[in-house]
Amino acid sequence: MTKKDKYAFVIDYFSKQSPNAETELIYDNPFQLLTAVILSAQCTDKRVNATTPILFERFPDANTMAQANFEELFSIIKSISYPNSKTKYLIGMAKMIFEKFDGEIPMTVEQLVQLPGVGRKTANVITSVIDNQPNMAVDTHVFRVSNRIGLTLNSKTPLQTEKELIKHIPKMFIYKAHHWLILHGRYVCVARNPKCNICGLTSICNYYKKEIKNKMLN
Repeated sequence: MTKKDKYAFVIDYFSKQSPNAETELIYDNPFQLLTAVILSAQCTDKRVNATTPILFERFPDANTMAQANFEELFSIIKSISYPNSKTKYLIGMAKMIFEKFDGEIPMTVEQLVQLPGVGRKTANVITSVIDNQPNMAVDTHVFRVSNRIGLTLNSKTPLQTEKELIKHIPKMFIYKAHHWLILHGRYVCVARNPKCNICGLTSICNYYKKEIKNKMLN
């Protein structure tokens, strides 16, 4: 099977199985999504979603968060990983939105990465989710699944994976493909003991062929 055929198979599979795939973070507007994504670094979406209702009730927009008291904001997000750093990021992010972007969430990767706490992955999430831009956010799930299936055979870094995926996935699917891969990695192609018995991609998966099928034959 050629790489082109493999990508076509994967896209067809997810288009049918998960046509409405989307982020599991709960938000009402771009500011809330940006805040939630910053909080989600090395933390589960479930934990973030349990924290943000109180956070957004107290700090509903960039204006209120820019004026936040460090101790109060910290006390709200203290159950999330790295609360000290993330408190600084959120306050700094909110302040820069007003000082540099006139109170509006910027919608380009180049602008977003200027904000405290925002790296390329976060910027790709924001632009793809809010604006359906053809940007691919690569987290540990996307990186693992892409390599296991064989979509990115020689990619050693998230950036290499991002470029490889964007190169082969049609633009109209890129913003959604991130969700396909991350959810597949979160619930099926998990890091330890992937659930190959319920996966519909085993017929074209390099990992399955090498690790599972060979064991069954030996």
